[in-house]
Amino acid sequence: MAYTLDKDKALRMRAESAFPAGIYGHMSTKVLPDNYPQFIAQAEGGRLWGVDGYEYIDFLCAYGPNILGYKHPKVEAAVRRQMEQGDCTTGPSPVMVELAEKMIEKGEHADWSLFCKNGSDATTICLMIARAQTGRNTILMAEGTYHGVDPWCSWSKVGITEGARANIITFTYNDVTSLEQAVADAGDDLAGIILTPNMHEVLVPQQIVKQEFAQKARQLCDDKGAALILDDVRCSYRFSLGCTWQTIGVLPDLCAMGKTLGNGYALSAVTGNNKFRSGAAESFTTGSYWFSSVAFAASLATIEAIEEEEAIPRMESAGRQLREGLADLAHGYGFALEQSGPVQMPLFLFKDDPEFAKGISFCNEAVKNGVYLHPVHNMFVCAAHDTDIVEALDRIEGAFKALKREFGDG
Repeated sequence: MAYTLDKDKALRMRAESAFPAGIYGHMSTKVLPDNYPQFIAQAEGGRLWGVDGYEYIDFLCAYGPNILGYKHPKVEAAVRRQMEQGDCTTGPSPVMVELAEKMIEKGEHADWSLFCKNGSDATTICLMIARAQTGRNTILMAEGTYHGVDPWCSWSKVGITEGARANIITFTYNDVTSLEQAVADAGDDLAGIILTPNMHEVLVPQQIVKQEFAQKARQLCDDKGAALILDDVRCSYRFSLGCTWQTIGVLPDLCAMGKTLGNGYALSAVTGNNKFRSGAAESFTTGSYWFSSVAFAASLATIEAIEEEEAIPRMESAGRQLREGLADLAHGYGFALEQSGPVQMPLFLFKDDPEFAKGISFCNEAVKNGVYLHPVHNMFVCAAHDTDIVEALDRIEGAFKALKREFGDG
């Protein structure tokens, strides 16, 4: 039976009229091959189903939020209980305090918490707090790093003034000399350094942070009285229930967390130490939906499930199995892959593929065979994938066979 997306295409046509240019942002499939579904009808565990009925083993995991598996029973039960009591009300439920205390307990750096909804909220709040506490303006960030879509960090320049990017100095990730020069350039105006746990940008291999680089950033912030800010939004809960850099012994002053906190229920957070408590207390941050209690209940249940079900080692094991299986298949069909980053956040690019022709063709065939991959963006492994990898690799082999027919020996 031919693979067709008739219902999906009809919805796309409707979306072209309903929105300025169809589905927008990172969820738009316009940059992906034609066989990718835009609209999803159902999701469960590590899989989803498009509106045309096709099943996909999903290694995008909603671009990160799915950490335990879609529709995880423990999380869904907690959500139902909280919904019966209330969600968005004139004041928060006590569950908000319970979650804040739990995050303080898990974060070695954390003495307090704040909650919001998006990763961009959290990273921007961290900058506000750093500036409020230090009385300075300049923030250092690694060139090309994604920290969200607010004007100070958006990759796009459309509709954004140069002034919105004032007081930002860039440096090269994992390059101590470049970081030291940026600190020198900031002089007495350094408010903070913001870093991601790993450099995980599109189109290029991921970089795993060098411990000595993280330690140098910590030392420089201490020397200058500036904030070390960890943008942990993409990595939250995949390596530790505290901040990711707990695993390498480097603690931030402020940490932006998000994506996975509620296993798909909208929640992000800022955690910080007491050195920056007064700056946080003085900064005004709020949102009409930031105090909604369902997401807090979902997050508490997510933390409990991660611990009870040993989700972190399961994700690591599944990710390693996927990486090794991809390498074996690629070698067997005569192709060379460059796999990078942590196994929980896999990225593979074909070598000798400067225009990504092989990667795009391969992923186009993979999705037809029922595996949702991405040709240039890092992917995610959730805990539910630990029973999916063998089947996924079996389906992926069909994509390598098709690639062999198209490109020969690579």
